[in-house]
Amino acid sequence: MTHVIILAGGKGKRMNSEQEGPKVLRKVGGTPIILRILDIVKPICENPTVVVGYGADQVKAATGGRYHYVHQAEQLGTGHAVACAKRELAARRDIRHIIVLNGDHPFISTDMLRQLVATREESRASIVMATIVVPDFEDYRIGLNSFGRVVRNANGSVRSIVEFKDADTETRELREVNPNYYCFDPDWLWAHVEKLSNTNVAKEFYITDLVGIAVAEGDRVEAFPIADPREGLGVNTPEELASAEASVPGGHRAASDSR
Repeated sequence: MTHVIILAGGKGKRMNSEQEGPKVLRKVGGTPIILRILDIVKPICENPTVVVGYGADQVKAATGGRYHYVHQAEQLGTGHAVACAKRELAARRDIRHIIVLNGDHPFISTDMLRQLVATREESRASIVMATIVVPDFEDYRIGLNSFGRVVRNANGSVRSIVEFKDADTETRELREVNPNYYCFDPDWLWAHVEKLSNTNVAKEFYITDLVGIAVAEGDRVEAFPIADPREGLGVNTPEELASAEASVPGGHRAASDSR
């Protein structure tokens, strides 16, 4: 079976409006982002794991308290959030694939999730990741500019992901970005997630660093580009929330039509 982990513990500091609660409860198209994601994930995984932290009770209430919740007491990064789920999920032998998603990306599609799983089924890769290739960072794509850059080897294989904060000018010029959609081999994930380091500008444990670890150890990493860049849009700032709202008609159809 495929299990999904949704990272929903973030405070959303850049939203500049703490009184409105966790950012995953911000509404896009009249619906809280986390509810949009849970709806899209449902055909893949009936009972996903939702990692909660800041405003945990609010998130649980908004989602009906009917999912599997893991508490992230301190928000120390995406890798740390996944590590918090290890104790409860690592012993499960029925899980063949683990998808990890951010809880603030309203336009993911069920088709994309199925493609993540199908690619791992076919390749048997330790990690399968989605990427987005853009011609520029203009218009709605400006929201993708802060994403990590996908660095490839001369043969086209993925070498690493460099977070925007840690990237030099040349790396920031790359046009292939990482929306943070992954499908992992469960055994590989649980054996490596606690190897992550927080030696970076943000002092956080990045799930993205697992890609570099896999490459360094000679483990297989597969990547595929998402056709519609809107599917990668996240909501981290008021400007990105406004951009997401403006993208609802096309983005929402893209998500709904895939179910």
